[in-house]
Amino acid sequence: MKSIFIAFDQAYYERIVDMLEKSNCRGFTAWQEVQGRGSKSGEPHYGSHAWPSMASAIITFVEDHRVDTVLDALHAMDVETPKLGLRAFVWDVERSI
Repeated sequence: MKSIFIAFDQAYYERIVDMLEKSNCRGFTAWQEVQGRGSKSGEPHYGSHAWPSMASAIITFVEDHRVDTVLDALHAMDVETPKLGLRAFVWDVERSI
């Protein structure tokens, strides 16, 4: 099992949730308003006067064979609109209850 942490501009939220559902990734936890700045490019998401946009984040736990499907779909979204900002990170899940 793997964990996928996804940080993204709020504009992606519905698309990401829909993609997870279509990829048979039922469970996830979402944070609607998070602040941050990407390490490569894109605009900061601080929710301030100077940088008014906000980011969101989702963490989902999926079977190993679903990881590539999810990452490929996320990558396609990011390539479509690179200025919005979208990043995903995968971790091994050693144990769950």
